[in-house]
Amino acid sequence: MTRLGESVARATTLLSADLSTDATVQELLRETGARRSLDLTDLPPKEQAALIAGRAVEVLPGVEKLAERIEERRAAGRGLHIKLGIDPTATDVHLGHAVPLIVLSRFQRLGHSVTLIIGDFTAKIGDPSGRTAERPPLTDDDIAANLATYRAQVRPFFDFEHVSFRQNSEWLAPYTFPELLSLLSQVPASQLLQREDFRNRLAAGSGLTMTELLYPIAQGLDSVALECDVELGGSDQLLNLQMGRKLMELRGQQPQLVVTMPLIEGTDGTGAKMSKSKGNYVGLGAPADDVFGKIMSVPDRLMEPYLKAWTEWTDDEITLALKRVEERSLHPMDLKKILAGEVVTALYGLEAAMAARAGFTAQFSKKSFTDVGSLPSVDVAAHGAETVAAVLTKVLEFTPSASAARRLAKQNALKLVVEGADGQQTVVIAEADAVRPLAEVVAEAPAGEGVYLKAGRKLAKVDGV
Repeated sequence: MTRLGESVARATTLLSADLSTDATVQELLRETGARRSLDLTDLPPKEQAALIAGRAVEVLPGVEKLAERIEERRAAGRGLHIKLGIDPTATDVHLGHAVPLIVLSRFQRLGHSVTLIIGDFTAKIGDPSGRTAERPPLTDDDIAANLATYRAQVRPFFDFEHVSFRQNSEWLAPYTFPELLSLLSQVPASQLLQREDFRNRLAAGSGLTMTELLYPIAQGLDSVALECDVELGGSDQLLNLQMGRKLMELRGQQPQLVVTMPLIEGTDGTGAKMSKSKGNYVGLGAPADDVFGKIMSVPDRLMEPYLKAWTEWTDDEITLALKRVEERSLHPMDLKKILAGEVVTALYGLEAAMAARAGFTAQFSKKSFTDVGSLPSVDVAAHGAETVAAVLTKVLEFTPSASAARRLAKQNALKLVVEGADGQQTVVIAEADAVRPLAEVVAEAPAGEGVYLKAGRKLAKVDGV
């Protein structure tokens, strides 16, 4: 049995046990968390390919071709050469950005080499993928500033000590205009215009610049320069990745395989991609309690894609857990606590994960919020004239924007909880009420000894009622 097989056998036993208990969960997190550093080189090529494909949207030209390439390189005494391009466009990194890095980590542990392309040249063009307008290009100072914190934030998911870093300005900056014209003569313009986002922008009458059309060419030349075996990218990067295959063929190289990663849905359950601008993200630099609580607030339907994206569980283990939820032998809340624990364990360690789990249970599993320790508060006398959305955003800082607060209300996740002698009464704050003054909304709630404002899993005491 392989090392992974032994770990799966132990974890399967734990997944079949009582997962509401701290002791069982702690042992499970210890077992699955240890896989992030588990040597996987003993897996045969077909199992290696399946392990990668299980987390991908697509493997082109096929999973069997990936297994064949692994076997071919193994026979030559080396592993695959894997490439991931990084355009340093922001300093803050969230869990959505970690998805391809987690798969790259698997490639590393399977015995393959990884090169990260720092897109210092292409960042000055701006990747247009999925955008409705041209992205502003970055300066050298922008790129340097954004790279400064990237490695530290992603480090928990990826071993940067055993990776090659290259800047694509090495081969793109010296590229001459005659060379570019010769290359472009072999690439049909229709192929560049196949992109759905380009077609949509043209149909809407929006502009499309030549630099945006050339971006896939520039990215494909990265693969030519490195003679990659595999390139990873988001599913919205598919046409860019396929351009790499075409350019490698034109240069007489063995074309790379393409592995596309899913675009992770945000935590608010609206279906939008996780992003900082929408406020539906989990920051890699957020405190352990915040990471745990944010994951606990997501809809139950996101547990499967999140387990696949951020844990080292196998497909069979995920299927087993979800089947137990379906059969009602495992409460969805208990599985979500394990998922949150997995992420916090990766970021901060097992001890921090168990502490966050205990803190969450203490705060949200009590019958009375009066038993909870220190809570943020909002005074109706001081802020009652402000809208509920404004209070959540400007006073309590529970949401990044008033529109995010309204989205919570639309999802029935914005509530007033009134406590009295007979227990708790919950009043759902409708989207229309989220833009009304807090004092009016509170005045219409039932009378009680304590009033609390809940936004998702965040809780605040309402004073002056």
